[in-house]
Amino acid sequence: MVWSKDYNKAGEIAKQAREFARTLIKENVLYLEIAQKIENKIIELGGKPAFPVNICINNVAAHDTPLINDERKLKKGDLVKIDIGTHFNGCVADTAFTMEVGTNQYADLIKASEEALNEAIKIIKPGIELREIGKVIQDTIMKYGYSPIKNLSGHEVKEYIVHAGLTIPNYDNNDKHILEKDTIIAIEPFATIGEGMIKEGKLSGIYTLVNKKNIRSLEARKVLEFIDKEYKTLPFCARWLKFPNINFILRLLENDGIIKQYNQLPEKSDGIVSQAEHTIIVGKGVLT
Repeated sequence: MVWSKDYNKAGEIAKQAREFARTLIKENVLYLEIAQKIENKIIELGGKPAFPVNICINNVAAHDTPLINDERKLKKGDLVKIDIGTHFNGCVADTAFTMEVGTNQYADLIKASEEALNEAIKIIKPGIELREIGKVIQDTIMKYGYSPIKNLSGHEVKEYIVHAGLTIPNYDNNDKHILEKDTIIAIEPFATIGEGMIKEGKLSGIYTLVNKKNIRSLEARKVLEFIDKEYKTLPFCARWLKFPNINFILRLLENDGIIKQYNQLPEKSDGIVSQAEHTIIVGKGVLT
């Protein structure tokens, strides 16, 4: 693949936004305030969000972002996963971390996902098989007495595409595909006290454009034109769209198969989940 220095810029913005995000994780802070401050920081640093900031609590592994006027607040004892995506001229970087709110109950669970990520990064090089990455992640998480989530994975990233092509497993799935130099991947271990599988939960309010076509409503056409121009294939949410009746219009677009909405992804047995993530250019190092 053709590597662009814009990935380095996206990675540096993601790194700074992640460290800023850590300062926001406190008891009684609104999810909405956290997400908006992180997304505004990304813009302030010269990038754009590659997807709405995910704020996933306790047993929810992925795909939870605040809705318009969301009144949820962090509570003492919450295990919070913050997943941040940035892009610079379409070049995407993806990073995540886990923190507890006011307690230290799940320190080892957090360490399990972080160490799994670090051990995986150590072995990344051109020519490595995907299953080898998964095995290191699985072995590290199990060493702590937890389970990797097997049906969530890392992923290749490409311009304007967060989940592209390759899947980077969190266990030894026997995938012997070999990584090539300059491939850009996000490694994303999830560790859980549960059985190690996720299920589909309620709708998340995170959307993506899947089928650009004509729609009768003039208002919906204007929204669709904005989505296509501003986000292309990247995920977005209603709170980013400053149009009247936006929730109604999004339902029209969704019902017509033009956009799709992701589901939240809770752990199947409601086990608490931790997450850690970096984006890597194979043969060049960590971007985030």
